[in-house]
Amino acid sequence: MNEMNYDIIGDIHGHSRSLEALLEKLGYRNIAGVYRHPSRKAVFLGDFIDRGDFQCEVIDIVRSMVDSGAALSVMGNHEFNAIAYYTPDHEHEADGYLRPRSEKNTRQHQAFLNAYQGSSAQYEDTITWFKTLPLWLDLGNLKVIHACWDKYAIAEIMKYQEGDHHLGEDLLRMSCRKGTWQFKAVETILKGKEIGLKSGVSFKDKDGTVRHNIRVRWWDRQAATYKDAFLGPESARTHIPDDTIDGDHLVEYSHEAPPVFLGHYWMEGEPAPLAPNIACLDYSVAKPGGRLVAYRWDGEQTLGRGKYVWVERIES
Repeated sequence: MNEMNYDIIGDIHGHSRSLEALLEKLGYRNIAGVYRHPSRKAVFLGDFIDRGDFQCEVIDIVRSMVDSGAALSVMGNHEFNAIAYYTPDHEHEADGYLRPRSEKNTRQHQAFLNAYQGSSAQYEDTITWFKTLPLWLDLGNLKVIHACWDKYAIAEIMKYQEGDHHLGEDLLRMSCRKGTWQFKAVETILKGKEIGLKSGVSFKDKDGTVRHNIRVRWWDRQAATYKDAFLGPESARTHIPDDTIDGDHLVEYSHEAPPVFLGHYWMEGEPAPLAPNIACLDYSVAKPGGRLVAYRWDGEQTLGRGKYVWVERIES
């Protein structure tokens, strides 16, 4: 059994008041500006930014905990996007960026940009800190990743970076190039395994964007149709066709493997494990009626409903 007991916390998206309420409910106390627990450590699943009104406040809380050793964290896709949006891409365009500053991308990122408006040094420092966040954590009896534990993608990245599980400069640039294996690997780890719907079929996601792909229950060998395999808000499932899936949508992850915790997927309803050893902790705190959810892990290899702790979204 792991000697450390962890509280794994889902996506926060600029909702610092909900984060403070959850930490206090879990028994963490603010001591000299850092939330600490006498016998436990927090683990964050990333996606600290975008959407909510308290971007800087969330970063201040999380960063102080991580930097002082009171917490661990992985990178979320929103931190990755922020790094790419900030980083110039002079190879392809003189005034371009790794994440194009299109109207859509800027709109999705506006809350974070607004939070650091007028403070370029703080903005740059925050991006630099994002780069220190690992892409995953393997804690022996416990694994943590933002969206999908794909052991083949992880192995390729480890080989490419000589054992480093952070977002190196070359990996960053190559993972912003569609068609590269680096792009596919980082997309899978941070955004989930996706499969394309059949030709001519689409649906609208939570932001109203038309999608021709769906994120899938990558471990679920019972899911044979697109609707059954879909991983995301239940409210979107009615728009997914019930056709049989063409091709392989699975990632190998045994039920005997250590528990793995995910964020990312905007779950709804009563928090519960997705499988005996897989749990998503993103319960949509960024939308009205959402929750900020944690799981209190004490070494168990079979996850249970009774270990979830949450607070309802506190309106900003």
